[in-house]
Amino acid sequence: MGFNNILKIFLPKDRVFYQLFESVAAELVKMGDKLKMVVNEPDYEIRGKLIKELEDMEHVNDDLTHQIFTELGKNFITPFDREDIHYLASALDDIADYIYAAAKKINFYRVNPDDIGIKKFGDIIPLGCVQVHKAVTELRNMKNMRQITDALVAINSIENQGDDIFDMSIERLFATEPDAKEVIKKREIYQVLEIVTDKCEDAANVIESIIVKYA
Repeated sequence: MGFNNILKIFLPKDRVFYQLFESVAAELVKMGDKLKMVVNEPDYEIRGKLIKELEDMEHVNDDLTHQIFTELGKNFITPFDREDIHYLASALDDIADYIYAAAKKINFYRVNPDDIGIKKFGDIIPLGCVQVHKAVTELRNMKNMRQITDALVAINSIENQGDDIFDMSIERLFATEPDAKEVIKKREIYQVLEIVTDKCEDAANVIESIIVKYA
């Protein structure tokens, strides 16, 4: 075995983890934007095509997450705690899963997304994904701590907005919707959309734990 090959065995595998996490976060930004397109699209058939694109993106993220876990099993040296790598990968994967689940339910239940609550979630979720991407990208060197902490604060604010939108939407739903079936369907969609903001905050909490340990 050549010297260069021997050296590679002992080099930290930081780059592969950072690249994979950044790829996942970048895909989340695309999914957030696609979700916004779904909730603003009045045509059922066109929404279906957009949701299929979201499904494909979710599968891409599943593959990337699987690669992270595979690398975790292969590499003795990791850029930060193995538990934190597992938690962060799982948290990011959850964001993708719930974005897709929310979009799928809109067409599955044949709910008209021209609804103030759904539209508001469609506005804030892409913003949360952008902030998650910012924070994940800065993990590579942790030099710009202000940018990471600003992103984490923004994610927390978006999660709070999600709680407020959910409460407002439920209150309005019960006050204005006479059809019990519509109440059940929309309530479930609100719940899944609100969970997306919770999952963004979960990812932020893991990132905060990482920077506390290593910054």
